[in-house]
Amino acid sequence: MPASKRRLRLLTWHVHGNYLYNLTQVPHDWYLLTDDARSTHYSGRSGTLPWGGNVHDAHVDEVRDMPFDAIVFQSRDAWEEGQHRHLSEAQRRLPRIYLEHDPPQLHPTDTRHWAADPDVMLVHCTHFNALMWDSGESPVRVIEHGVKPLRQVAWTGGLERGIVVVNNLQSRGRRLGLDVYRQMAAKVPLTLVGMNSGLVGGEGEVRNDLLPETVAAHRFFFNPIRYTSLGLAIIEAMMVGAPIVGLATTELVTVIRNGENGFIDTRLDTLVDAMKRLIADPAAARRIGEAGRRTAVERFNIERFIADWMTLLAEVTS
Repeated sequence: MPASKRRLRLLTWHVHGNYLYNLTQVPHDWYLLTDDARSTHYSGRSGTLPWGGNVHDAHVDEVRDMPFDAIVFQSRDAWEEGQHRHLSEAQRRLPRIYLEHDPPQLHPTDTRHWAADPDVMLVHCTHFNALMWDSGESPVRVIEHGVKPLRQVAWTGGLERGIVVVNNLQSRGRRLGLDVYRQMAAKVPLTLVGMNSGLVGGEGEVRNDLLPETVAAHRFFFNPIRYTSLGLAIIEAMMVGAPIVGLATTELVTVIRNGENGFIDTRLDTLVDAMKRLIADPAAARRIGEAGRRTAVERFNIERFIADWMTLLAEVTS
C-alpha cells in the first residue's frame, strides 16, 4: 500500500493540548507517552478535550515493546532525555520528526536547534520560527496551524471590554507581555484568563470547551505577547469573529492587515486608541472581526492542516 494511504502508528508526547488535539485530527493512530503520575508531557489523553478513537495512551513501562512507524518529538526534554529513558534502540532509529512550537528563547537569531540533524525532519508551525532558528543541516518544513473549533460559536461582543488569554503570565514576564498587559489594563477594561492568571488580577483558567464562548462575549481579543510563535488562542478568537488587537511582531504581522481584519502596532498608545474605537463602535468591531474570521478560515482551516501533515508523514515514512 502506498505510504500516503497506509495508516501509521505515531508516538508523541502531550505538549500544548489544543495543538495536539488538532494534530490528532490527522487520520493516523497517535500514541501518547504516559506515566503513573500523569506528569508534565506524560499525561496522555487527559483534560477536557474530546480526544478521538485514534488517540491512545502508551505507558512508559510498555512502550519499548510497541511497534511504531515514526516518533514525533515536541520538547527538548523528550529529545535529550525522554527518548533515551523510555525508547528502545530500534525505536530511536525510526523516522524522527521534531515539531518546534516556539522561536528561540535565548539568542533570537544565533541559537542552533538541539535537534539539528540531517536525519531529523524539523517542522516549524510558523515561517517566523523557521527564519529565526539555526536549523543546521536538518531538512525543514513549515506546517502552519490548523484549527478545528471545539464549539461553533459566533461573536456577540456584548461585553464592552477586551479579553486576554495567556497562561502563567506572572512567571513568564516581559516576553509574554506582563508589563504590556498592566499598562493597557490601566487604560482600557480588560479581562485576563488563563492558568494562574488570578495571581495578576485575572479570572483564572477557563475550560477549553468554554473558552470560545467566553472570548465571543468580549468586544475584542488583545494579545500582549512580544515574542512567541503565532498563538493558537489568537486563531481560535479569529475563528469566532472576535476582532484582534496585538503587537506588530513575529508571525502576527503576516496575518493581520491593520485596520482591515484587526489592529497591530508597536505603539501602545495607538493600540489603546484602537481598543477604545472598538468599544465605542460595535458595528465596526463586527465588521473587522468578520474579516478576521474569513482570514482564519481561509488560512488556518483544519483540512489544509491535515493535508500538509499527511504529505509530510508520507514523505518521512516512505
